[in-house]
Amino acid sequence: MFPDIRVSAVQTDLFWEDKNANLKMLENKIVALRGQTEIVILPEMFSTGFSMNPSGLAEPEWGKTMQWMKRLSAENKLIITGSLMMDDEEAHYNRLIWMLPNGTFGYYNKRHLFGFAGERAHYSPGNARFIASVNGWKIQLQICYDLRFPVWARHSSPEAPEFDVLVYVANWPEKRNTAWKSLLIARAIENQCYVVGVNRVGKDGNGIYHSGDSMIIDPLGQVLQQAAHEETILTEALSYENLQQCRHQFPFLRDGDAFIRL
Repeated sequence: MFPDIRVSAVQTDLFWEDKNANLKMLENKIVALRGQTEIVILPEMFSTGFSMNPSGLAEPEWGKTMQWMKRLSAENKLIITGSLMMDDEEAHYNRLIWMLPNGTFGYYNKRHLFGFAGERAHYSPGNARFIASVNGWKIQLQICYDLRFPVWARHSSPEAPEFDVLVYVANWPEKRNTAWKSLLIARAIENQCYVVGVNRVGKDGNGIYHSGDSMIIDPLGQVLQQAAHEETILTEALSYENLQQCRHQFPFLRDGDAFIRL
């Protein structure tokens, strides 16, 4: 059995396209979590809000925001993750960074781009999943609209679960929050895993309101924590013993379909 891991979902309002204000605000929240958690999860595009202006705001690797993540991760001995606009070989990506306290990092480029908001016209899609490892736990990281596409998250083999936790970082509008809440629970049930969904609150620069509805869900689909409308931080200890007991007592994954993910 692996030890429990503590995760903290930061549900917050964001300053529209104002990196300095967002990083200052988030730094205060992260510093306050030192010693209370292992993983801090920030919303989608946490430094800018969900903007279609990468030509003016995207950063190169190890730009200002990644340097900020590296410093805070090291100083506070925390893993910090969240997505931001990034440049890479003349393409723009909505890229989730997984920053470790020792300065190494992994990343995931958002696969499913939200064409309804024009994201597809400004960013390039990713083509690979990213599953991080923490004290034996396997954590798959995804971004917002990916939530609507279950095959991208699903275990490929019914005999060998590929991950234990699914994380979704988002800027998901309140007017579609029924889908957000329902699909987070569905992803937990169908994968028999913990799910952490982290969404922002408040109005963005386009006047779109976000109610948050951040959630931490157990492998049976039970909501352990949920918050709406207000800025807050949800911190929860995830139990590997509970995860394994659930999968052993209810071996539903073994009856699933194997498939090859393109």
